[in-house]
Amino acid sequence: MTALRNEQLVNPPATPQESELARTSSRLLAACIGHGPTARLRMIDGEQEIEVPVAALRMLVDILANMAEGNAMSLVPIHAELTTQQAADFLNVSRPYLVGLIDRGELTHHKVGTHRRIYFRDLMAYREQRLTQSHAALDAMAGEAQKLNLDY
Repeated sequence: MTALRNEQLVNPPATPQESELARTSSRLLAACIGHGPTARLRMIDGEQEIEVPVAALRMLVDILANMAEGNAMSLVPIHAELTTQQAADFLNVSRPYLVGLIDRGELTHHKVGTHRRIYFRDLMAYREQRLTQSHAALDAMAGEAQKLNLDY
């Protein structure tokens, strides 16, 4: 997916050493995360402690783990507005297909002038709904295969 407007794309590490550093950092940070709502960090370069939400640390662990695997990442605020092309890229579908989803009322959108925009949260809800429907259909097919004694 292309980086969204005003969002920074985090590129994968350039060297195997950077990849291993990301992997090690991810593991060490994950092991330090407690169960409370916040965590305190102390930077080696100073005496000041920084209190951060545990959710932010979990995001950092995920970013480091993805970097270690060579995956580029982009953080997108849930309230971000995407163009139809950006939304299509995210869903890995064509723009005309996405516009069809909008026209059929399957995907919520709003207009900015004459342009359609999709909130990222609505796109995530649509994707989650489709995944749930896909899993239900696969479960139904597996059930039918078992009833018919098919060896799948």
